[in-house]
Amino acid sequence: MPIPEHLSHIINELREDREHYFNAVAPPIVQTSNFAFKTVSDLQKVFEDEYSDYLYSRGLHPTGDILRKKMAALDEAEDCLLFNSGASAIFAAVLSCVQSGDHLISVRKPYTWAQKMFDTVLSRFGVTTTYVDGRNIENFERALKPNTKLIYLESPNSWDFALQDLGAVAQLAQSRNILTICDNSYCTPLYQKPIKHGIDLVLQSATKYIGGHSDVVAGILTGKQAAMKKIFDSELLNMGNGITPFHAWLLIRGLRTLPVRLKQVSQTATEVITFLKNHPKIEQVLYPLDPAFPQYALAQRQMTGAGGLFTVVLQVTQRQEIVEFCESLQHFLMAVSWGGHESLALPRCAAIKPEHFDPSHREHRMVRLYTGLEEAEFLIKDLNEALKMIQ
Repeated sequence: MPIPEHLSHIINELREDREHYFNAVAPPIVQTSNFAFKTVSDLQKVFEDEYSDYLYSRGLHPTGDILRKKMAALDEAEDCLLFNSGASAIFAAVLSCVQSGDHLISVRKPYTWAQKMFDTVLSRFGVTTTYVDGRNIENFERALKPNTKLIYLESPNSWDFALQDLGAVAQLAQSRNILTICDNSYCTPLYQKPIKHGIDLVLQSATKYIGGHSDVVAGILTGKQAAMKKIFDSELLNMGNGITPFHAWLLIRGLRTLPVRLKQVSQTATEVITFLKNHPKIEQVLYPLDPAFPQYALAQRQMTGAGGLFTVVLQVTQRQEIVEFCESLQHFLMAVSWGGHESLALPRCAAIKPEHFDPSHREHRMVRLYTGLEEAEFLIKDLNEALKMIQ
């Protein structure tokens, strides 16, 4: 499928004023920490509003601005901020929405560092959190309190891929003047656009598909320009968690190939999943755009693709069988994250003490797999050999 003309323009042309940098096809890295001014008046203007121009690369810089414009356009947002990790983007976004005494609602089992922020950091300042099963809009309604200021979503999440009805949640939140945040790391702006459904702030770990080469850690946040400026002036500048010019350049490089990479890993995942669903050692495969997925209809409505990340539930009775399966894989690296060129495997049991392993608990038998840019047949052969280790 060819890349839509508007998408190709955003990725390859938007904000690339090549005549300003020697007509270079690839934008240069403006690797500077500081910017000079000719007059005191010009310097004073930027002191008064650092969001208006370049002052110090902890804030804005030319290389980052190229990426900001592209990512805002892809998300169909007014503006964008760049962070040195997905966790930083979460921290800044959430902190900008709450103050002491507020209440927020989060989907249950969000990304680890989001939950640690809610439970460990915000709780120290009197901010309380209610976790809900986000698959049912009624659970959000029941959790509402007079002091609820934020609803935090992750759709789909990155283990069992539970979705939330973004439009329904946004409508509920807007009726109560509550802000919404959605982690869109799984889909990227190419496969899901939460802002079109009414979500206020959208974030993603750019470490994954946007970078695409497993060599940069970064986060992206998009939303209305007023919200971005507010976060820039406070949370981003105060915490100093912006992105460096070099890392912004790496993300621009990764963005060039995002459509073709997503298409390839999606196709490979579909072929691998077809094999796994017919294997006797696999109890279940979880993938949002698989017709057997419990929320398949909602996934079809909200998403246009699902990428290369999915989860298998192994048919095992012993933890050691999962260990032997994962350690027998030759072409899936055992590692966290996803979105790069390499295929990955992550056993859930690695985060569970061996003495607490319970085979009756299906989550304990989960292994998350990511198909990279290798051929499907190559990966299927590897999985088939490793599954032989399960008795």
